[in-house]
Amino acid sequence: MGTAMNQTRTLVMPTPAPRPADDASRTGCPWHDVKAMLRSVGLRPTRQRMALGWILFGKGDRHLTAEMLYEEATRAKVPVSLATIYNTLHQFTEVGLLRQVPVDGSKAYFDTNSSTHHHYFVEGTDELLDIPSAEVIVGHTPTPPEGYEIARVDVVVRLRKKA
Repeated sequence: MGTAMNQTRTLVMPTPAPRPADDASRTGCPWHDVKAMLRSVGLRPTRQRMALGWILFGKGDRHLTAEMLYEEATRAKVPVSLATIYNTLHQFTEVGLLRQVPVDGSKAYFDTNSSTHHHYFVEGTDELLDIPSAEVIVGHTPTPPEGYEIARVDVVVRLRKKA
């Protein structure tokens, strides 16, 4: 006669850095804040979304690729596939929690700061840095084709170390 085995999974969550207190709805409990944030945009707070939201938003404003988030989730013992990471990042982007910043044809970063701003991309280190929107003045934008409107203008300034 076999015996039943119970397995317990423990998710080790990173200690989050405090986020700016610009939102009066924050409770001070990052787990509760992530749950409230997901619900406020119409996303069901599943275990995986909660864990990834904790990792993404618990450390302040930052820029991550899907692969970087996957590495952090793996180190935090969050059982999630790379496909789920991509799906979650795209869901968070669609509802406005993240901004997708394409820097190369095949590489995109996800920015937890969804406010209007631009970026420096440091070649060689693949680091993305914020540029305050007031420091970039976008001149004349083209007239969009009939039936379209400009959603936003992203400026990525590529940097490299001087020789």
